[in-house]
Amino acid sequence: MTPPSARTDQAPRNQAPSNQAQAELWNARAGETWVAQQAMLDRLFLPLEELLADSVRPTGARDVLDIGCGAGATTLAVAQALAPDGQCTGLDISVPLIEAARRRAAETGVATQFLAGDAQNYSFARGSFDWIVSRFGVMFFDQPEWAFANLRGAVRDGAGLTMITWRDPAENPFMTAGERAAAPLLPQLTPSDPDAPGQFAFADPDKVRRILANGWRETGIKPVDIACALPAGDLRTYIMNMGRVGVLLPDLDDRTRASVSAALTAAFDPFISNGVARFSLACWLVTARAA
Repeated sequence: MTPPSARTDQAPRNQAPSNQAQAELWNARAGETWVAQQAMLDRLFLPLEELLADSVRPTGARDVLDIGCGAGATTLAVAQALAPDGQCTGLDISVPLIEAARRRAAETGVATQFLAGDAQNYSFARGSFDWIVSRFGVMFFDQPEWAFANLRGAVRDGAGLTMITWRDPAENPFMTAGERAAAPLLPQLTPSDPDAPGQFAFADPDKVRRILANGWRETGIKPVDIACALPAGDLRTYIMNMGRVGVLLPDLDDRTRASVSAALTAAFDPFISNGVARFSLACWLVTARAA
């Protein structure tokens, strides 16, 4: 399938492929879980939120688009960094998360907007934005080349792109500990396909460069390691609710759930010291310019 070229006006959504599997996932239990755990996830990913806000602040950007904005923490941080002259728009495929983001914006009084939709086929008006940011929101496209060609049409010539994605699973032992521990107990937890939409879909920097080759230039991919900490209580909440294992747990019988819970607890114990789990997030900081 040939990705779209930069558009001269709005394009009808039915010209682009629909990311149906991800829409179903994030508008059901996965999205609802992220809403419920919003405060804990914000604490976990705060360093990344600050990194993106700080990266955009000196650019002179005035209209920023946050892809896969979730419950809106990064969108609000970028909007605050650009105030009073700039603004940030958050876009996410999950309606529950967008509704949570709108509530947060109303409570904080930060001027921004949130859109429910799929960046892969969203009908952006051409040249609407002069920068794009994303915190772990771009690895879930089933047609990533199409998605980034579509995003190219949404920005002005020379616009910037700054996004954070995960590096290799082997470099992220904390993020993979749960699946490693649960896999022997859950036959339905099949190995992740690195080429399918998912957490580590952008782990290969050469793949990222190929995806951005259509419409983007000056691509930079820099490794960043973010030190993080979670209180033991937050850690328990995290490992029992998040990720592919967390999605499966509520549907397990009591015996299997207890076995998986015990395996998860043992797997994460080595990260805990003095009541706090400490670990590093191995990420890519990806930058580019609209050609």
